[in-house]
Amino acid sequence: MNKVILMGRLTRDPDVRYSQGEKATAVARYTLAVDRRFSRSGGNGNDQTADFIGCVAFGRSAEFAEKYLRQGMKIAISGRIQTGSYTNREGQKVYTTDVVVEEQEFVEKKNAEMDKPVSNPDDDGFMNVPDNVDDDGLPFN
Repeated sequence: MNKVILMGRLTRDPDVRYSQGEKATAVARYTLAVDRRFSRSGGNGNDQTADFIGCVAFGRSAEFAEKYLRQGMKIAISGRIQTGSYTNREGQKVYTTDVVVEEQEFVEKKNAEMDKPVSNPDDDGFMNVPDNVDDDGLPFN
């Protein structure tokens, strides 16, 4: 099974190009900065660094990326890893690894500030029900 799920921030706006031919297809390339936690000897385990992972989207996903994704946005993607190689102009063989995007979605609200999380990281992920709502109004009663 080849399945990848990532969440990170776009390092720059997607680079979108269109293939040649009768049925031109959009191809979007972008890089996600994905936080990685690691512990150095003597550290408290909260040290962070990032991995920069190349992503490529095709067709409608690429058009979506071109229209809506911008540098600094936090998104989640799922897809598959694809490896390849080519020979560069100097005659050297170059190996590539990309994530082929199958799904992509926003993680933050549209107008959220880029450096502030949308939710409190200490919460449990559940919304608090206001005191003035009776149990009869809840759909899972």
